[in-house]
Amino acid sequence: MTTLTFLAAPGGTLRGCLRVPGDKSISHRAIMLGALAEGVTTITGFLEGEDCLATLRAFRAMGVCIEGPAQGRVTVRGAGLQGLSAPDGPLDMGNSGTSMRLMAGILAGQAFDTVLTGDISLTRRPMRRVTEPLARMGARIETTETGSAPLRIHGGQRLTGIDYPLPVASAQIKSCLLLAGLYAEGDTRVTEPAPTRDHTERMLEGFGYPLRREGERTVMLAGGGRLAGTEIDVPADLSSAAFFLVGASIAPGSDLVMEHVGLNPTRTGAIEILRRMGADIEILNARLAGGEPVADLRVRHAPLRGIRIPEALVPLAIDEFPALFVAAACAEGVTVLTGAEELRVKESDRIQVMADGLNALGIAAEPTPDGIVIQGGALSGGTVKSHGDHRIAMSFAMAALRAAGPITIQDCANVNTSFPGFVALAWNAGLAIQEREMA
Repeated sequence: MTTLTFLAAPGGTLRGCLRVPGDKSISHRAIMLGALAEGVTTITGFLEGEDCLATLRAFRAMGVCIEGPAQGRVTVRGAGLQGLSAPDGPLDMGNSGTSMRLMAGILAGQAFDTVLTGDISLTRRPMRRVTEPLARMGARIETTETGSAPLRIHGGQRLTGIDYPLPVASAQIKSCLLLAGLYAEGDTRVTEPAPTRDHTERMLEGFGYPLRREGERTVMLAGGGRLAGTEIDVPADLSSAAFFLVGASIAPGSDLVMEHVGLNPTRTGAIEILRRMGADIEILNARLAGGEPVADLRVRHAPLRGIRIPEALVPLAIDEFPALFVAAACAEGVTVLTGAEELRVKESDRIQVMADGLNALGIAAEPTPDGIVIQGGALSGGTVKSHGDHRIAMSFAMAALRAAGPITIQDCANVNTSFPGFVALAWNAGLAIQEREMA
């Protein structure tokens, strides 16, 4: 059996102008709400990665007419909130936790039974965080004994809105409950312990569905409304841009511009953390696209210093921490992260896997129950395991820019879930990286 391996040569400089693929979170939601809307939704900039394609295929399996994707363009002919039909078999969400958790909310309100499944990684991830509040709304969902997928969702249940304080800051749980709330009697009210990404709220309003907000942390909607088809312009994904923000920051001589990057204020924690570490990141040509703030980002090499990362920024950078750990490894001094236990239940245990990889490359990285302590130093070459986690793989690829020897990164096929074309784009920007099938 062969696996995809990245071979990254040491050194290099990132220069030029590039555009990373479309935002994964927005692409997912555009398909979902477009399918539930009345009328046609046109999407440009759609991310043609495996995660978003899993969402698209699921709605096709439930009878929604979807044309594309072709060069990032998708046309969705909405079926309306009550227009989905029973699929012929289980819906395979692949590696996508976003797909599974948000789809659980939508499918809890349908008249038919469904089964949600996924790959080995996804079926190990915790799902009680969505199935338990959905059960309080009246849903019937069966899980494994450990609370993981496959999820067997019974149709024909009467849902009732609830007032739910989230136990953890999670946009996926919040979004799941709001989507279930579309089918519930009365109000569904969700309160967060800290602000998380608000793409679902922005997009619901873009499709004409009214929301009510109380302060920064509570959002409500009433069931029984309708969604109207619209146009969605998906910006470039800040989570994908983060690898290049870190790479250009740590590689001497780098000067890189990334175009049309989404800068939703609930997603910009990585930029704030890097700036606190001393990064030279300039925001250019700020504007709105489809209700989402976007801008071009210019990043130049700068010496970084270790910091204690404020816990308030953790939910705003939760997906970018693998890349930020590489920045910390190249910084002068110590970087301390706390309040990030959520990283242990992502595609991998990102705290432990990153610590193991950094240690293998000569960096002192000590995991803690809810974070990590990283002593900046000199990166050696070596071999690291990504454990099938796309963000781990791409982060260690960027580490090669400051390494003394080549870095071999194992088990990288899942990079295509979020960043198809990563190797070619990184190569063109100045990272000497190749991919190989290896036994």
